[in-house]
Amino acid sequence: MAKNFGGFGGMPQNMNNLMKQAQKMQKQMEEAGKQLEEAKVTATAGGGAVSVTVTGKKQLLEVKIDPEAADPDDIETLEDLIVAAVNEALRKADELSANSMSKITGGLGGLPF
Repeated sequence: MAKNFGGFGGMPQNMNNLMKQAQKMQKQMEEAGKQLEEAKVTATAGGGAVSVTVTGKKQLLEVKIDPEAADPDDIETLEDLIVAAVNEALRKADELSANSMSKITGGLGGLPF
């Protein structure tokens, strides 16, 4: 019977290293998740007429509307500005999250796969 299990003689040590890396990555991801919950991203539309703030986890925190932007005869424009500001804030939150995760997973090329 082969002592090295078909050429995988170093497998237990490599498996231990892999498990340690996975645990480290899991801890880093948990920390990044906490940071994203605390991070705030703000976006504006209409030259600042509408301002929206969301967390890095995409929770809407605040909507500010310049009173001059609230024309009762043109509510549709205000609605469009709110949608634009929210979408931009969510895009920024996605970017923040992607950047945060890439810092953690950027070292995956060194794993023995």
